[in-house]
Amino acid sequence: MRIRTGGPDDTADVLELLDGAVAWLVSLGRTGQWGDQPWSGRPATAQRVRDYTHDADTFLVRLAEAEDGTVVGACVVSEQANIHATVVEERELYIRNLVTDRSRKGSGIGAALVADALEEARRRGITLVRVDCYADGDRRLVGQYLKLGFTPTDAFEVEQPNGPWRGQVLEIRL
Repeated sequence: MRIRTGGPDDTADVLELLDGAVAWLVSLGRTGQWGDQPWSGRPATAQRVRDYTHDADTFLVRLAEAEDGTVVGACVVSEQANIHATVVEERELYIRNLVTDRSRKGSGIGAALVADALEEARRRGITLVRVDCYADGDRRLVGQYLKLGFTPTDAFEVEQPNGPWRGQVLEIRL
């Protein structure tokens, strides 16, 4: 696997990964995180991915590729935090989106992309890396970030038409 910087030409690959993750979550009956519709079929989420891949001044898109060049993971980082995160008084690198090919679950793609984000923070002289994730149900996703070395900080809720979406902000200090 190699990790490279992505751009506008990679929008379709990132959307395909996200659509695959939604299908996988739906197959497990876990629709609370990202719903039951593909990202590519929802205008707002598809636009978010286009924004990530087209705005290199704000977002850095890093892609994990298999030996054959297939994109198997994507991580989007920014020095701008998610709107649900508590504002901090220092520079930070915020993981805005992290997704991997679910058929390769357990192969270390996510861990490699997080390690790459930590290296990017070091290159920029940043000592705080944060991420937020879905925290409802059994908190499995929070547990995955804990295994990667993150520490939970703030919890938050976002009102949705079908009830609150609960999230957790986590951080690593370098």
